[in-house]
Amino acid sequence: METSALIHTDIQEKWIAKLNTVKDDFKSHAVYNDLHSRFPYENIEWLVKEGYTLLTLPKAYGGEGATVEDMVIIQSYLGSIDGATALSIGWHLSVVGQLYEQKMWDKTILDQFANAVRQGALVNRSVSEAETGSPTRGGRPATHAVKDGKDYVINGVKTFTSMSKGLTHFIVSAYDETIEQVGFYLIPKESAGVEIADNWNMIGMRATESHDLILNDVRIPEQNFVEIRGAGGKAPNGWILHIPSTYLGIAQAARDYAIDFAENYSPNSIEGTIGDITTVQQNIGKMESLLLSARHFLWSTASLYSTEYSAKAIWNETSASKVLVMNQGLEVIDLAMRIVGAKSLEMERPLQRYYRDMRAGLHNPPMEDMAYTNIAKSVLGQF
Repeated sequence: METSALIHTDIQEKWIAKLNTVKDDFKSHAVYNDLHSRFPYENIEWLVKEGYTLLTLPKAYGGEGATVEDMVIIQSYLGSIDGATALSIGWHLSVVGQLYEQKMWDKTILDQFANAVRQGALVNRSVSEAETGSPTRGGRPATHAVKDGKDYVINGVKTFTSMSKGLTHFIVSAYDETIEQVGFYLIPKESAGVEIADNWNMIGMRATESHDLILNDVRIPEQNFVEIRGAGGKAPNGWILHIPSTYLGIAQAARDYAIDFAENYSPNSIEGTIGDITTVQQNIGKMESLLLSARHFLWSTASLYSTEYSAKAIWNETSASKVLVMNQGLEVIDLAMRIVGAKSLEMERPLQRYYRDMRAGLHNPPMEDMAYTNIAKSVLGQF
């Protein structure tokens, strides 16, 4: 990817230049972290130290004030360096961006939490549960919150808690039987009763350490009851585009590896390199076209969100972006592996990791069937 031809804001130029200085280090960590299912501590520590976690915090709160478009372009580049690092930190960027853009919490809590973010806090939503499946389907969580004086007591188990080992705060969904509603509760990691299960054992996105979060009589003050699910109505959330951004980056990395291989691999059965073979050139052409399509669709959606925040304008584009990037990205990686051949399956080469990590993205929100259903309802006027 010729980044110089694609970036067009100072913040994009700044962060892509900074990421270039650690690109080789991040890539070297990725091999070990994937093999050992180890969280990318060094990478995340560098990002926090350099202020990357302030990227989507508005300037009024002491952040960098990046737009959705800025985040998408920078995260796409970080994803091409290390997918697990990009997806992990992306959750934090997305949560912070949405919270402050849509002012989802009371001003006092937003002010307090902005100070925590400036001090290096890392946050993610913990909403998935084994009993409910994907949270986008709206199931009622088994995790429950009980009011006890001026506190809430939370009990439950959350699955797929990405970046669990690096988080300082969890925004946990729980059902309050008193008000008969699902709420969200801000829980600091150091709270008594918070436990990380150490049970993440997947073939894809292994380094995200998305362990179960166990909550045993976790007591928090009543002001940490920060949201009621659905209270703000339905609105497109452009910040969730951090997900396809990461996977677009992984597809880009696969493409780059395959191109380098085609330009340099020269078996003695042919003259020149395999890049001169018609079949390989056809696969390269298909791969590049798919990647161009996915990139321009995603980035134009992000640009539209940043300049014209309107549910009518971008609802379908936001829903479609993840599905399109995932499906075309998977095809890009398949073509890259066909170009490289059986060597693409060697554990010493990154293509097999790109393939496994890309598959994991199918199970990040929004789920494909829900995205298509939402698009159909929009077209049919059923929202």
